[in-house]
Amino acid sequence: MIKSSSLPTAKKLRDYLHGRQEEMIALLAQLVTAESPSLIPTAQKPVLTILQRELRQRGFRVRHLPGQQTGGHLLAIDRDRRPQQGYQLLLGHCDTVWPLGTLEQMPLKISQGKLFGPGAYDMKAGLVLTLFALEAIAALELEPEVSPVLFINSDEEIGSGESTPYIQRLAQKAERALVMEPSLGLQGKLKTQRKGVGRFVIRAIGQAAHAGLDPEKGISAILELTFIVQQLFAFNDPQRGITVNVGTIDGGLRPNVIAPEAKAVVDVRVPSPDDAQRIETAIRSLQPTTTGSQIIVEGRFGRPPMVKNPGSEQLWLLAQEIGSQLELELAESTAGGGSDGNTTSLYTPTLDGLGAVGDGAHAIGEFVALGQMVDRAALLAGLISSPSLSI
Repeated sequence: MIKSSSLPTAKKLRDYLHGRQEEMIALLAQLVTAESPSLIPTAQKPVLTILQRELRQRGFRVRHLPGQQTGGHLLAIDRDRRPQQGYQLLLGHCDTVWPLGTLEQMPLKISQGKLFGPGAYDMKAGLVLTLFALEAIAALELEPEVSPVLFINSDEEIGSGESTPYIQRLAQKAERALVMEPSLGLQGKLKTQRKGVGRFVIRAIGQAAHAGLDPEKGISAILELTFIVQQLFAFNDPQRGITVNVGTIDGGLRPNVIAPEAKAVVDVRVPSPDDAQRIETAIRSLQPTTTGSQIIVEGRFGRPPMVKNPGSEQLWLLAQEIGSQLELELAESTAGGGSDGNTTSLYTPTLDGLGAVGDGAHAIGEFVALGQMVDRAALLAGLISSPSLSI
């Protein structure tokens, strides 16, 4: 374990960041007003341009990795990184769940120490904290033993389908991963574990027939799907933290036609890899009840569970040590939602939830607690500047 005497001076980092607080808020406002929904790649160009500019001003070489179905991603490497120097992966995303035009109904505003706006909490404030943490490290002339490499993707909110191969390659050689997703709740809890997330589509196939003239010749896919839905909900196990939710159902042609096809889209959350394997096996083993019907299962676990291991435990203890220097009482938590930290945790010690304190992710009223941004940036700067873990 790293001794406290070898840690960078967190208070000096915080003192520097206090002098930059107004600039932090101004940059956050600029990022929030550059709306960047996941599903409109062209809309992501302004926010990516801002981030490229800010990173280059802080001494990073920045490469834009073009996307085929996204606005692309940014890879930033410290210009002073030495050949063969080990690196740590700093991970964030610039896309949001909010459609273009959300600012008209949910405008940027600052009130009672909070900044409100779409994507402010999840997770543009986390990007601001990262930029200013890197700036503070340079301003104090600290030279991290483990060089920071920053990856910002633009498809996290839709599952990181295009960016995951990049993240996997970077994580495989990284000494650790720090994820700037928002902290959990107003207590600012760090995320040391996350549930795995699966998405499945269950299709029931029947036989169409006239509902009035020849109902006996039909096989209702909707009826069959009702049996399947009950089995799916039976997989829920609150005590184990397993949730299986049928979120949408669709099917049938017209009221006077026996439905030939119906489908259910299912969200699954599990705390462990064993649970993921067991539940996926159970879903794929579903069998039809109605004679002549057919069940087709598609989907998978796109994000594996992020479970605590010795390396991630050391990262958590290190964060606590730095937090104590800043007089912060940090707490850890398990998050029900997934992030790219689920992916990095397969390859390297990972600590998530290092972004802003606030509330309302994906909800009207999303906000960031401005009064805690300096402390969070100082915490992050301290982690980035810390030596290699001894595992």
